[in-house]
Amino acid sequence: MASDYFSRPARILITGANGQVGRELVGQAGADVFFDVIGLARRQLDITDTAKVRQQLEQHQPDYVINCAAFNRADAAQKQREHCMRLNAEAVQQLAIACAELDIPLIHLSTDYVFDGHYASGYRENDAVRPLGVYGESKWQGEELLRRAHARHIILRVSWVFSGSGHNFLIRTLEQARTEAELVSVDDRRGCPTAAADVARVVLAIVKQLKCGADAWGTYHYCGAEITTRYAFSEAIIATASQYEALKVERLMPVASINFPTEAERPASSVLKCTKLLSTFGIRQRPWRGELVALVRQLYERF
Repeated sequence: MASDYFSRPARILITGANGQVGRELVGQAGADVFFDVIGLARRQLDITDTAKVRQQLEQHQPDYVINCAAFNRADAAQKQREHCMRLNAEAVQQLAIACAELDIPLIHLSTDYVFDGHYASGYRENDAVRPLGVYGESKWQGEELLRRAHARHIILRVSWVFSGSGHNFLIRTLEQARTEAELVSVDDRRGCPTAAADVARVVLAIVKQLKCGADAWGTYHYCGAEITTRYAFSEAIIATASQYEALKVERLMPVASINFPTEAERPASSVLKCTKLLSTFGIRQRPWRGELVALVRQLYERF
């Protein structure tokens, strides 16, 4: 039985399979003989439906569950508190309970919003949390409920995720650069852009090591290498896209975040320190600039 377990592919069930990271996980794992993939979008599995969660776990009998389902629109969360808490906290608890009862390890994605962003040098996993807004609070509660419900878990906090799908910073910047002559971008928020494809790479690398016997449950951080600002990230996006088309944008102007109000407060610093992930799993950060170049090239190849 043990020999069969290590010789057959690891069956992973991915919730939120239509999201930025979920899509990348399904694609990368589906191309890797190490994995047998079940990707479930929200229409196939709403994790707030406790009975359906249990039914899907019992039906598919995965070796690991990777939870990518989340309410991740920080501004909308301020007005939809109940729904945000139900999806990011209560549903995570019920998923963790079901996984624990069926002895299935759970990998869960979290966020830098559990910190207030005032610690400019970067956050370690054990730094004091001070969640920002409803979104940050919901994700922190989800983490805590998961920790209490299931010992065999990995929580991976990520920040500034970008991809070629969904409504993320990269897509918004490209859309504006194509239609507007002047753009503004805040220059006093620091972070490390992180490609969704890179997050998927890290998650799958962790799962491989867990299956091979790594006993390293707990909370970890991951983000792309190199600290930048939203303004400098915008510059990089525009410069990269300009290699493929003549954009309408002629001027990019830096502004202070105080002049760019949002419903939910954003962290001034979203920098996450990733040394624990490196020392435990040997997983290194990849430079986000290389990931950006590759992704923009892929986007234009589709056009």
